[in-house]
Amino acid sequence: MTVIYKQRGDSIDYTPATDVAAGDVVVLNDLVGIAKLDIKAGELGALAVTGVFDFPIDIGSTLDVGITAYWNVAGKFATDIDTGNKLLGKAIRIDVANNRALVRLSQ
Repeated sequence: MTVIYKQRGDSIDYTPATDVAAGDVVVLNDLVGIAKLDIKAGELGALAVTGVFDFPIDIGSTLDVGITAYWNVAGKFATDIDTGNKLLGKAIRIDVANNRALVRLSQ
């Protein structure tokens, strides 16, 4: 046997160096996770790596339903531009009036 099942994979363990607030996006190389609860620095917590989340989008974004969404680390918003940004998943609902998008994470 070469592979052993360990967990569902909806979330991963995470111990931050600094405090993380619920709703913060955490980028670990090419893996993006969302803190569902506050996590104190140095304490074990969890990051969601699957699910549907409501993200801010940049003003004038062309992100649309079914388009791949990426996380802009510097601007802290979802975008359809992949260059220099981290993969989030697929946009499933766009609220242009409020600059928000529902994104289904898929790493």
